[in-house]
Amino acid sequence: MTVTRQETETAPAVSVSPSKEPKRFRLSHWDARYTPYLIITPFFLVFGIFGLYPLIYTAWVSLHDWQLIDGNQGFVGLANYVELFGDTKFWNALFNTLSLFVLSTVPQLLAALGLAALLDRGLRGSAFWRAGVLLPNVISVAAVALVFAQFFGRDFGIVNFLLGFVGIDPIDWRAETWASHLAVSTMVMWRWTGYNALLYLAAMQSVPKDMYESATLDGAGRWRMFWSITVPSIRPTILFTVVTSTIGGLQLFAEPALFDPGFAANNSTGGSDRQFQTLVLYMYEKGFRLFDAGYAATIAWMLFVVVLLVALVNFTLTRRIAGKE
Repeated sequence: MTVTRQETETAPAVSVSPSKEPKRFRLSHWDARYTPYLIITPFFLVFGIFGLYPLIYTAWVSLHDWQLIDGNQGFVGLANYVELFGDTKFWNALFNTLSLFVLSTVPQLLAALGLAALLDRGLRGSAFWRAGVLLPNVISVAAVALVFAQFFGRDFGIVNFLLGFVGIDPIDWRAETWASHLAVSTMVMWRWTGYNALLYLAAMQSVPKDMYESATLDGAGRWRMFWSITVPSIRPTILFTVVTSTIGGLQLFAEPALFDPGFAANNSTGGSDRQFQTLVLYMYEKGFRLFDAGYAATIAWMLFVVVLLVALVNFTLTRRIAGKE
């Protein structure tokens, strides 16, 4: 039986035009291309409504003589910014903000690092201790301020009572600049040390144990292993807490406001001589006590510039750490 040449030849491939592709294939192709954008769209919508729009609107308000009750009184350009740079109260508030940030953040992060190292050693009842260090963070800031106001009372405060045992005269913690900064910083440290300690603890528990075993075989002590292995291994977490604590310190409001007795009567200026008035407290005074929304918006934008600079520093440090790794 013979087979003809035409029967043995392979039939040519049939090409399908894009318009004749199966509908299911076209739908899956569309899904793979556009679904990721649909998933992230809600975030950008929320950010645009509650983040970007208020930011732009605040910038617009800062360029006007805008009263909180009477509304827009006219365009003034950069007059509010010129007035702000010549405002001694603004520079005083900026100094107080930076001072409170340094006094509260540096000891807080160092204490959190040490506390996390203790919790990482496998203490008995570790769950109890971890919940305990987080307790100050979940307590109302108003309750914290009331308690610490009693601690730092001039006449019957516990702190002055204890200082009397070592021969130190009573201190008026609200009247003196550095004393008030120390008192407010103590409140901030008490609230946030445990929170940062748990972040450090989570990072420490992800460090490979064989690194410690090798260091032990080489004769390294706990202190040497802590600074040579633990701290370098959790650098990204340390950087994160430094940046978040910096932003929180620049926006400090509740602790100094409640530490001032005049806050209850809506007459708080951060002390009798503004000795612990922060930028946010000054913005609150201008916007909600004096009803000068234009000037308050100017202060808010200057605070935003400071936060933006911190974010740029964060980006640079993160890139360098990633490059080293």
